Amino acid sequence: MASLFRPATASLRRLATTNARQLHATARLQAENPPPAEGFMPGVAHSKLIRGTPELALATPDLPAHIVKDGQTTKMNLFQAVNNAMDTALGTDDKAVVFGEDVAFGGVFRCTIGLAEKYGRDRVFNTPLTEQGIAGFGIGLAAAGHTAIAEIQFADYVFPAFDQLVNEAAKYRYRSGDQFNVGGLTVRMPAMAVGHGGHYHSQSPEAYFAHTPGIKFVVPRSPIQAKGLLLASIRDKNPVIFMEPKILYRAAVEQVPVGDYELPLGKAEVLKEGKDLTVIGWGSQLYILENAIQMAEEKHPGLSCELIDLRTIAPWDVETVVNSVNKTGRLVIAHEAPLTGGFAGEIAATVQEKCFLRLEAPVQRVCGWDTPFPLVFEKFYVPDIIRCYEGIRKAIEY
Repeated sequence: MASLFRPATASLRRLATTNARQLHATARLQAENPPPAEGFMPGVAHSKLIRGTPELALATPDLPAHIVKDGQTTKMNLFQAVNNAMDTALGTDDKAVVFGEDVAFGGVFRCTIGLAEKYGRDRVFNTPLTEQGIAGFGIGLAAAGHTAIAEIQFADYVFPAFDQLVNEAAKYRYRSGDQFNVGGLTVRMPAMAVGHGGHYHSQSPEAYFAHTPGIKFVVPRSPIQAKGLLLASIRDKNPVIFMEPKILYRAAVEQVPVGDYELPLGKAEVLKEGKDLTVIGWGSQLYILENAIQMAEEKHPGLSCELIDLRTIAPWDVETVVNSVNKTGRLVIAHEAPLTGGFAGEIAATVQEKCFLRLEAPVQRVCGWDTPFPLVFEKFYVPDIIRCYEGIRKAIEY
């Protein structure tokens, strides 16, 4: 009987040895080529929101005429576009400086790579690990007339700097009777879900800052938007917080205009026109909403949805949103931040006030749950395609 099992046992040993070798090889490969810290977002490359050709790039709304006339574009992902914007700012403004944790080394997401070598360590430099200190230092620089471009390494760690930003930066002009200001301050911070960030590397804190008069808050969705909006934020005469969806750093790739251009702050963009339902989002959530709309329009023939990128959270474009909802009569808003106190509530309240007689259904909010951002349950926490589709379905079937 034993002899009958010897071949099988030998086969199992060979299989186990092969599996062990494969596991070791995989482990070594992952150690040498780990998955990017910003994670993966499938489908972005094929999104209709991505402007992947020079023709599409130069047709971007609000792009300055001289940029369109010049016609030069180059392929960039989102972190390269952010880098290019800071490069442009440093090259055109001798008083501009970039600082934060590890930025002289290129930053954890490579957004500042090459800038210290190009402009010197006195203009692009590392700081200690103190977000409160980074913000306070930036406020002092801006008050002295410099263009201060600060980086908070993850948006989740902006909270130690909260007092400096909401009680000092936001109020500096007001408390001095406009004698002094810190309009030269811009604070960049990677944010939003990444697939494996857990509760300390995944949060979206826009609602906290939207409650504070005196601060602008901007969220780009793509490389073209990131470059134009970041340059506008850096040059705006008010302190600006610029929240970058880190999952898009490498996932979003476009042909980006080479020249120096700005895109307007406080102005939303209608990405897809429709007549039956308005859908609003910002940052990486827009790619989820694009797919949810496609699903809804396939399942409900004749349905026409309008998709709006808010772009600026504070001040937000009330006019564009109200005009859209007055046309469609229905509204769905989606964001990753928790439902309670999320910015969707502010949009919903304003729409209820200004569009009440035109509404055909209650405003639907599709948001993160009122829990800490989970790690293993992230896919159940974020508003995915199915949840966003369900929000659309409820609105149109009410």
